[in-house]
Amino acid sequence: MSKYIFVTGGVVSSVGKGIVVASIGRLLKSRGISVSVQKLDPYLNVDPGTMSPYQHGEVFVTQDGAETDLDLGHYERFIDVDLTSASNVTSGQIYSAVIAGERRGDFLGGTIQVVPHVTNEIKRRMREVAELSGAEVVIVEVGGTVGDIEGQPFLEAIRQMRNEVGRDNVLYIHVTFLPHIATTGELKTKPTQHSVNELRRIGIQPDAVLCRADFEISQGIKDKISLFCDVDKKAVVPLVTAETIYEVPLMLEDAGLGDWVAERLGLGATVAILDDWRTMVSKLKAPKEPVTVALVGKYVELRDAYYSVREALCHAGLHHDRRVDIQWVRSEDLENGASLDVLKSAQGVIVPGGFGYRGIEGMIVAARYARQKGIPYLGLCLGMQVLVIEFGRYAFDNELANSTEFDPKTPYPVIDLLPEQQEVTEMGGTMRLGTYPCHLVPGSRAALAYGDTVVYERHRHRFEFNNNFREQLGQKGLMPSGLSPDNRLVEIVEVKDHPWMVACQFHPEFRSRPNRPHPLFASFVGAAKETLVEGTQVTLPLT
Repeated sequence: MSKYIFVTGGVVSSVGKGIVVASIGRLLKSRGISVSVQKLDPYLNVDPGTMSPYQHGEVFVTQDGAETDLDLGHYERFIDVDLTSASNVTSGQIYSAVIAGERRGDFLGGTIQVVPHVTNEIKRRMREVAELSGAEVVIVEVGGTVGDIEGQPFLEAIRQMRNEVGRDNVLYIHVTFLPHIATTGELKTKPTQHSVNELRRIGIQPDAVLCRADFEISQGIKDKISLFCDVDKKAVVPLVTAETIYEVPLMLEDAGLGDWVAERLGLGATVAILDDWRTMVSKLKAPKEPVTVALVGKYVELRDAYYSVREALCHAGLHHDRRVDIQWVRSEDLENGASLDVLKSAQGVIVPGGFGYRGIEGMIVAARYARQKGIPYLGLCLGMQVLVIEFGRYAFDNELANSTEFDPKTPYPVIDLLPEQQEVTEMGGTMRLGTYPCHLVPGSRAALAYGDTVVYERHRHRFEFNNNFREQLGQKGLMPSGLSPDNRLVEIVEVKDHPWMVACQFHPEFRSRPNRPHPLFASFVGAAKETLVEGTQVTLPLT
């Protein structure tokens, strides 16, 4: 039987539960313990696929095509696992399943209630992760904050799990925030006490309290939390804001949390092997020469919308022993002639994914600048479509070349709706989603980057390269360098006679890891670090 660790949050949202869950998973895996992870999201959407990035941040796509919470990206990067749709559960999914069962008559005429019917479905989903993964430990994060009305069924379900799987097989870890009062210079514990009291009111006694703070936490404060929250002193763990999120597993290990969890769950006194992780963090924190990359998008004021892209650039920079300095460029500014100076100072340009026409012309400005000036360019999903549109306008000498998503009447529809999407009317979960194979053209930049002939990448899109223009654009220098096995879909394009201009229809950022950067990002940063732009030349002293 799998053992369970339930992680809840208190005081404020965005306290870092996802990083904590990922870090605990890393600590257990470093001890040779198999781990799987699940995120419980209380919102009524079936998944975040139809939600605005301003509401939810990035949508992370799993290998089996589930559109999920961005915390699954943290889990995968830290634990180095490939998760599935079972790892993200929402209230929308739970209620849909329960109501569908009622319509089928599964409940034999009974009155359907939150307890036991909704909580039973939640528990079934948690057990499903354990069964599908065969993991020794399943770590479950409850989204939101204790006290949220929509989260109560999930808290009740995890309360019931302790009796059903055995008290020795369950741990409750509560992550709270200690606010700092500037006028008195104090960290305050009262919000944490109230948060723990709220958990205890519904029948959950935390086994450990992890205290997030922006300042060092004294022993006196830890003792106070231990006393008033009825938690062992060694289970009150300080978690001060770190220089990098990848340092968090080491902070928790050094605080003794890994050994404490292993002991409490009876997992054996194995030693954590974290040497490679420590080396990686040391390299990450060490001073390095910068590489400047302009990230051109429509949501740059909300950087969580591009979380995996940001981390993939960090991983690639670490691989080259460089610090990637991201210059966030709002694509609409480029439409108005602003932010051009940022492009001029960039050693590389990246255009990530997105939907809708807003800001597209600014992205086209960025792609044109990169093509004309020989600046390395990496396009991701929409970023590939933008490259093809810009190249189409160049090839046909006509500014009307476009995608039918943005201009249904364009005479040069170089990007068009996938044929299988023509009859699709519902928006949620209906795109081309999940992992598909891609065959690389030998000798192409993509093939050189991957060092392979067939790769598997995760997709999330409705529109594709229009094959009616493949030959014409190819004659002008746009080479399809990655194709679907049946040669029907163009998955990667690159511009010939350019130092490095590659774009892919998939999302390579989802598969990047801190100690194993994605090949396309690594190759892109490698090209960018060799790029000299105006103002970066160094005048050597006369000898």
